[in-house]
Amino acid sequence: MTKVYPNANTAIAAAASFEKLINPCQSSDGNPVVLTVWKKSLLFNCNGFTVFDANGNLVFRVDTYCSGSKGEIILMDASGKSLLTIRRKRLSLSDNWLIYDGETTVNPILSVRKQVNRLKSKSLAHVTSGCASSSGKGSSPVSSPKSPLYDIQGSYPQRCCAVYDGDRRRVAEIKRKEPGVNGVAFGVDVFRLVVQPEMDAAVAMALVILLDQMFGSSKRFSI
Repeated sequence: MTKVYPNANTAIAAAASFEKLINPCQSSDGNPVVLTVWKKSLLFNCNGFTVFDANGNLVFRVDTYCSGSKGEIILMDASGKSLLTIRRKRLSLSDNWLIYDGETTVNPILSVRKQVNRLKSKSLAHVTSGCASSSGKGSSPVSSPKSPLYDIQGSYPQRCCAVYDGDRRRVAEIKRKEPGVNGVAFGVDVFRLVVQPEMDAAVAMALVILLDQMFGSSKRFSI
């Protein structure tokens, strides 16, 4: 079987002893961050995601139980610290989601809305600021809760998507992962997430989670 990540055992062991990770995957040299996303939880009987950096180190994880869910998805760092909480917007007629800082569920920092009419737009989803006075992780403060921040275009089922900011810069991409050294191709459950320095990697991963909720297979998280 093709190896998804090179340092799984050391990454998991190190994650247990981490007390604090500050910006675990932000590039300090101005280059994009390239992550490998595996649509699989490290915990047994869970749906989720496991994300590794270019060195095979565990960076993000999502472990959502198939049953007993509290109606939310939590993006964690390698140590299990909650970075972002994702919730479906209640009493909404369309597919709307809210993203909160940490484990809080008040004053969302981002709002994500699925594009309903795909015939008139290339967009998959639109991202605006939430109700907080500033947009939180990795984003600049905004003056209006409805100011456009990101536009997501492409095909998530084909793992070919791009995230554009308000200036039409491509700040993140989802790509198919290249075949392994033995020529065995990866399926759609293993793919690349390329994040430019202008965007926070945790926010980019949160958008991946929401794209999977909106456009993924029928085996979604039970929320």
